[in-house]
Amino acid sequence: PLMMHQHHPRAVEAATKYFLTQAAAAAMLLFTATTNAYLTGQWDIQQMHHPLSTTIMTLALALKIGLAPLHAWLPEVLQGLDLTTGLILSTWQKLAPFAILLQLPPTNGTALIALGMLSILIGGWGGLNQTQLRKILAYSSIAHLGWMVLILHFCPNLTILALITYLVMTFSAFLTFKLNKALTINMLASSWTKAPMLTSLAPLILLSLAGLPPLTGFMPKWLILQELTKQDLPLAATLAALSALLSLYFYLRLSYAMALTMSPNNIIGMTPWRLQT
Repeated sequence: PLMMHQHHPRAVEAATKYFLTQAAAAAMLLFTATTNAYLTGQWDIQQMHHPLSTTIMTLALALKIGLAPLHAWLPEVLQGLDLTTGLILSTWQKLAPFAILLQLPPTNGTALIALGMLSILIGGWGGLNQTQLRKILAYSSIAHLGWMVLILHFCPNLTILALITYLVMTFSAFLTFKLNKALTINMLASSWTKAPMLTSLAPLILLSLAGLPPLTGFMPKWLILQELTKQDLPLAATLAALSALLSLYFYLRLSYAMALTMSPNNIIGMTPWRLQT
């Protein structure tokens, strides 16, 4: 209902895609629960030690939150929604699947590392070619979820820290774009005329999402890389750090468009701000 309240064909399409995806994932979860009960006689999530059950459960939850390679629905759905509903989809909707992922017994570490690395790579590459802010935020979400899942097997507390940091930063980014009524990169160029103070602070939010060192988003990434190195996974840590540079490019692009670009011939857009002073 939240997705379709606009009564727009694109919103209806997004809601249908989301419903079909989540219904398929829910059916997989139910199938996993019954399979595990058949194989082990246990209905409890924390007693799910059979490799078949844990693998299907992990894939079902990956489909629910939009991890690569099961991510294709997320950018398409987010693009069809307004920014408020997109905010709910990017934040609140991640909590329930992560609550189940955190309770799974640590038997499928290789699958989680593979999903995490693929998500970080695809989240970086996918966002490079986009001009729509909602699709950029969708690929950003995929990359951040990859970081969380990468470390889930070794240190669940770090996953929770990364998730909380991601929720706060994504919440801020969506609200910034909503206040500026911006849907594309070009629309960011005139945002300083609507909210000059916010426009000067917004790059800090975007660069924090990118994980630049002095800002908040750097902390979870640094701790995750440190933990991966301690677990004798230097190759995974190196690939994750290099893939973060891909995300950094499109965040810098947004920051540049927002803070360092003036929209040409925007006399009408400048008028409200001038009249306020």
